[in-house]
Amino acid sequence: MGRINEILGLAQSRGRELKLPYEGALTPGEAYELLQATPRARLIDVRTKAELDWVGRVPGAIEIEWQDWPAKQLNPHFLQTLKHSVVTESLLLFLCRSGQRSAHAARAATEAGFPDCYNILEGFEGNKDANGQRNRTGGWRASGLPWHQS
Repeated sequence: MGRINEILGLAQSRGRELKLPYEGALTPGEAYELLQATPRARLIDVRTKAELDWVGRVPGAIEIEWQDWPAKQLNPHFLQTLKHSVVTESLLLFLCRSGQRSAHAARAATEAGFPDCYNILEGFEGNKDANGQRNRTGGWRASGLPWHQS
């Protein structure tokens, strides 16, 4: 329990520093460690179905699109689907490609009454490198965490 509290404390500290409207922000490694150690933790992958199919999936993630592709329209059923997929007391860890959409999803979930919402910094693919490409500079996949391609 000590390491879990340490990770959550770091994430909450980041949240305060960044003035986030949800509980906190995790690195991909911290998120994975929580998923392994905390039965109430749930990974919510908010990437589009196209991204999941073309780029890769995280085993065991609950997949709920934040917006569709290619129109990029917000999913009007996001919160309803989330409410049917997890219990309110779950520790929710939101993931997208880069950490932007998942931040919006964490905020929406917090505003909907979920108390323990965290964004995963860098997302699945990480930040862009000097050439504007992802996959090489951080993120879930580049961190060597479990994923697979359909």
